[in-house]
Amino acid sequence: MSEEKLPLSEFYKIISYKNIYKSDKWWEAIVLTEAFGKKSINFYLWVKMGDMWKRKHKFVVRDSAEWLQIKSTVESMLSTLSSGK
Repeated sequence: MSEEKLPLSEFYKIISYKNIYKSDKWWEAIVLTEAFGKKSINFYLWVKMGDMWKRKHKFVVRDSAEWLQIKSTVESMLSTLSSGK
């Protein structure tokens, strides 16, 4: 069984990706792409409508400083997940 191709425009050069979650209706992946000579890390969420995957959300990380800010903020909130607060 071959893996389904990511539902991205041919405009983007896919350098690498990792599926996070995939079901018959939802698909999450983190994709390293290049466009206009610039690389970015993109968090995608697609939903299947009929036979087609449609993008529901896209979140882009453009550089390491931005990632460090995101990472720090998420880590500061992680303890509330396990405590139920």
